[in-house]
Amino acid sequence: MSDELPTAARVSDPGIRALYRQENRWQAWLDVEAALAKAEAEEGMIPREAAEAIARRARLDLLDRKRIEEGFARTGHTIVPLVWELGRAVGEPYGGFVHWGATTQNITQTGDLLVLREAHRIFLKLIGEALLAMAELAEKGAEMPIAGRTHGQHALPATFGLKPAAWIDEMLRHVERMREAAPRIFVAMLGGGAGTFASFGEKGPRVAEALARNLGMRAMAIPSRTLYDHLAENILIWGLVGATSGRIAREIYTLMKTEFGEVEEPVPAGTVGSSTMPQKRNPKLCQDIVALSAEIRAAVPMAFEAMQAEHEADRTASLLIEAAETRAAIAMGDMLSRLVAVLRGLRLDPQRMRKNLDLSGGLIMAEAIMLKLGEPIGRQNAHDVVYEAAQEAFTSGKPFAELLAVDPRVSAHLGDAAIAALLDPMAYTGLCAQMAREAASRARTAAGEIAEEQRARKSTA
Repeated sequence: MSDELPTAARVSDPGIRALYRQENRWQAWLDVEAALAKAEAEEGMIPREAAEAIARRARLDLLDRKRIEEGFARTGHTIVPLVWELGRAVGEPYGGFVHWGATTQNITQTGDLLVLREAHRIFLKLIGEALLAMAELAEKGAEMPIAGRTHGQHALPATFGLKPAAWIDEMLRHVERMREAAPRIFVAMLGGGAGTFASFGEKGPRVAEALARNLGMRAMAIPSRTLYDHLAENILIWGLVGATSGRIAREIYTLMKTEFGEVEEPVPAGTVGSSTMPQKRNPKLCQDIVALSAEIRAAVPMAFEAMQAEHEADRTASLLIEAAETRAAIAMGDMLSRLVAVLRGLRLDPQRMRKNLDLSGGLIMAEAIMLKLGEPIGRQNAHDVVYEAAQEAFTSGKPFAELLAVDPRVSAHLGDAAIAALLDPMAYTGLCAQMAREAASRARTAAGEIAEEQRARKSTA
C-alpha cells in the first residue's frame, strides 16, 4: 500500500519516499565514507590530504552514474561499485584510501541511520502538528456533552474533549519513547569484516568514536554485525505510534457512521465517495490511517526476525531490517500526514452528540441516581433498586424517571425535582473539562518543544 500515495485524499507526501530513494541512500553511504576517511586521518591511519580529497568527491552528482549501475549489474554487490567509482573519482594518489578497513555493513547500516534520523525529524514534526490539532479539539470539546461508551454501550456522560485528551496523553508517551530511544538507535557501526577491529588495530575504537562524532552519533560499544535490537526497537516504537493513530482513526470512523453522526473528517468540496451512490461522504482519510497503521504494525515481527542473525554476520538479517524499516517509514509518513489532516479538519456536531446522549431516556444517569439514593439506603441496596427500574425501562419502554418516581423505595428519599436534577447529564461529566484543558496545555508545550528542536537543528545543519 505504501509504494504510492493512497488515492483517498489530497494530502501531500511529507518527504519520506524521497529519503528512501536509492540515490539518497547512496549519498548517505558516501557521507559515511567521507566521515570515515576524516576519522582515520585524525588517528593517523591515512593521510589528511586523502581524507580531504575523499570528502570533496563523495557526492553522487560528481560520480558517473552509468559506471555505478553497470557495476551493480555485474557484481550484484550492495556497495562495491559505489566504492570503486568514488575511488576512481578521487584518483591518484588518494583513491586507494577509500573504504579503508571498513566492511559493507559498516557503511550501509550507518548511512541508513542518517536517512532514518531525517525520517525521525519529519515524524516528530508531524506528531507536533497532530498534538496542536488535538489541543484545539480538546479545548473546543471540553464542555461539549457526549455519551461515554463502554463495551459499545452508553455508560456515563462525558464531554468530547476527553477523547482528544486521551489521544494526547498516549501520543506524548510516544514522543518520550522516541527521544529516549534515540541515543540507542543512532549509533555508528565500525568494526571491520567480523566486528573485531582487526583491520584497524588498537586505533579501532578511537576511529569508531571519531566516525560517530563526525556524524553526530555515538559509536556501538561492540560493533557486531548481528546486533539489531536497536533497529528493532525503533520499528517497535513506530508500531506503537501506528497503533495509537489507528485507534484514533477508528474512533473517528465509528463516530462518523450515519447512526452516530457526531463527527466528520474533512470532506473537501468535489470529493466523490462512490461511483454509484452520489450521497456518500466516506471516511477515506480514516480508512487510510487504519490500513497504514496495520502495515506499520506488521513490520514489527519482521524486525524481530532480523534479530535472529547467525554467527558474526548474516545478510538475511540485513535484508529483513531494511525491508521492515523502509516499508514502515513510508507508511508512517503517509499515516501521520493524514492524521494531521483529519484532526485539523475534524467537524464536530454537538447537537447530534446531545441527541444521542438522550437516546436512553435518562438511563445513562443510573449511576448518579444510585449513588444519591445510596446515601440513605446503602450502595448495594440502591444498586438493586435502580437496576430493577433501569431494566424495566429498557424492556418495556416506560420512562425511567416515572419508574423511579413511583417506587416507594426511591420516593421516600428523592422527590420528582431531585430525580429530574439527577437525570441531567451535564451535571455528571466529572472532571472531563478539566482533564481536556490540562491535556491541551501539555500538548501545546510538547509541540512547542518539538518546533524549537526543529528550528535548532535547522540552524546548525
